[in-house]
Amino acid sequence: MNIAVIGTGYVGLTSGVCFAELGNTVICVDIDTNKIDQLNNGLMPIYEPNLKEIVQKNKLLNRISFTTDFKNAVNQSEIVIIAVGTPSLEDGDVDVSYVESAAKEIAKHINGYKVIVNKSTVPVGTGELVRTIIKNNAKEKVDFDVASVPEFLREGSAVNDFFNSDRIVIGTDSERAKSLLMELHSPLKTLVQSTDIRSAELIKYAANSFLAMKISFINEIANLAETLGANINDIAEGIGSDTRIGRRFLAAGIGFGGACFPKDTNGLIKIAEKAGHDFKLMQEVINVNKIQYKKMIHKLKLELDHIQRSTIAILGLSFKPNTDDIRDAPSIKLIKDLLSLYPGVQIRVFDPIAMPAVRDSIGEVVFYSKSIEEAVKNCDAALIVTEWNEIKEFGLDRYKSLLKQPIIIDGRNCFGLKEAFELGITYHSIGRKAVVTERQEVL
Repeated sequence: MNIAVIGTGYVGLTSGVCFAELGNTVICVDIDTNKIDQLNNGLMPIYEPNLKEIVQKNKLLNRISFTTDFKNAVNQSEIVIIAVGTPSLEDGDVDVSYVESAAKEIAKHINGYKVIVNKSTVPVGTGELVRTIIKNNAKEKVDFDVASVPEFLREGSAVNDFFNSDRIVIGTDSERAKSLLMELHSPLKTLVQSTDIRSAELIKYAANSFLAMKISFINEIANLAETLGANINDIAEGIGSDTRIGRRFLAAGIGFGGACFPKDTNGLIKIAEKAGHDFKLMQEVINVNKIQYKKMIHKLKLELDHIQRSTIAILGLSFKPNTDDIRDAPSIKLIKDLLSLYPGVQIRVFDPIAMPAVRDSIGEVVFYSKSIEEAVKNCDAALIVTEWNEIKEFGLDRYKSLLKQPIIIDGRNCFGLKEAFELGITYHSIGRKAVVTERQEVL
């Protein structure tokens, strides 16, 4: 098929490239000339494993192209996918202005029957909004259909998720559009759920919000486990073995971040609010997440009397491994809090991918280390914020040999308590007993 994808962010670029990999001809269009120039020069504007290789392959096969020419993209395509950003507004509501702009561009250039697909995460009712915008702004009366096909891609594994998806949701009231979209997705050999547009729009919010709820729940259980002297890893295994609950998203830590969970939980609350429903449960999910990262500062205070005169290493900056995304990342909040609460504290950071994004965000208020060794050497404590493989595989013995004091605050439970105890490391994690350096007891 001939496909246009409007937007070349995480969702648009990954979706477009992967549809090309399936044999379709894809035109990715964006108003950002710098981003399009990068892509045409073989440079990726985002980091996503395996994405660059698939882009290069399909460019050579002439199955994918990148342009700012909306007219050509829309004219040449049977299916037009809207995959633009829908960021949060200050009050937590969803900004659909980019979707509206995309719909107006489609209206200007639509030249025959098209299926217009919302792949962006949008509030319920946006499908009708897109339909109205195109209908009211089209230069001539043209037949088209609107559908919602929400994405369920995880940053850091988006390419793999595309080709190995649990399900595909197609929301449309048109049999013609449904048939085309079923054909488009048929090579993926996965469960396809057909529903109406409004249900498809709400499915995405409900799915992400439920996963966010699991994270906040296990973090609250972890906080309780610490108080009661229990082990959150054993608890997560015990409840995750129940098939009604499942093991995924039960890793205790310092909270969720990224582009989806914070935005979508707030978005769902706003959707509910406009419908007259007070979604108290989801509000508490957000409240728990807002303060979970502060556990690291509390644990650091237990070990260092003069944080303001200390040098601290922060390891991992992206909101999760295998991405450079720092949106709502706990690391940024942690850095800002430490600098604000303890003027004079020196912070060294390391992340395999995300340091340029952090530098753009907060500037030179921290020292950007070229390696874990450089970040940790002679520091008073190391804080593990993101569980990159490089950080987990570095080895507790090496951390101990480099640190001025063997103090590690692990926000992702990367290491075992026994190993820390045997090495004589003061080791705090989430939802587990603290290990002290004297090697005499586990508190």
